[in-house]
Amino acid sequence: MTYFLLGVLAPLFLNLLHMIIGIYVVVKRGSILSLGFTGISFVTKSMAMMFFLWLGIIHLGLNFKIFVPLLTFFWFMTHVIEAFVIQHYIRENESDAIRSVQR
Repeated sequence: MTYFLLGVLAPLFLNLLHMIIGIYVVVKRGSILSLGFTGISFVTKSMAMMFFLWLGIIHLGLNFKIFVPLLTFFWFMTHVIEAFVIQHYIRENESDAIRSVQR
């Protein structure tokens, strides 16, 4: 149960929060500010990943051979999903001038 909570649900929930905030930033503030949020998001997600690793391996004594691949797999997959969702909203909100230059 601990493996599921910390290895699956924790990264899903954290990346869902980042994705919701990222969508808000893209829609309300634009893609340039979204780029800054993405940089800050990288730092906060990395800190959370290190915290989850510490909590799971050192504090809770989980087997690292099971926990680390589980955590990193769900962490990576939610990053990929988040990237496609944010890219969709960026393209949806780009201006006509940028569209004419790109196409």
